Amino acid sequence: MLDIARYRNGMAMLAGAVNVITTDGPRGKAGFTATAVCTVTDQPPTLLVCMNRSSYAHPFFVENGVLCVNLLAAVQQELSGVFANRDIPMEERFARTDWSPLETGSPAFAEALVCFDCRIALVQEIGSHTIFFCEVLEMQQSDAKPGLVYFNRGYHHLAADKAA
Repeated sequence: MLDIARYRNGMAMLAGAVNVITTDGPRGKAGFTATAVCTVTDQPPTLLVCMNRSSYAHPFFVENGVLCVNLLAAVQQELSGVFANRDIPMEERFARTDWSPLETGSPAFAEALVCFDCRIALVQEIGSHTIFFCEVLEMQQSDAKPGLVYFNRGYHHLAADKAA
């Protein structure tokens, strides 16, 4: 089997967009920072989100059955840190900025590059993580630029489009 540290070092070279994933419903409101998000298909519009099953927020997502992927802009790096910090209570995380519910009731951050409001269609467990396959029901997009990515264990800002 491949050495875990070596695998993690290799995966650190895979850049990922920075997202705050949120949910609200019968279990309550929760959120976390993730880079393990990608498209699955556009017919129907479906994406996936990976989450560690040991996360405090995990049962909120499973029981609520909905989530919102909030793709962050470069100027929102601090928000990423807030939702990644286990020492900050959920209520305080959400109190630091304005959120509004979309169709599923999951909190959407209006200043995000894009918000994908989703119903969790399938839950698959593998290793230490759960993969949520999510049907996108609604989407809202802002004019914010540039984007925020995580690469080589650090944040980086994508260059703004010169043509815009």
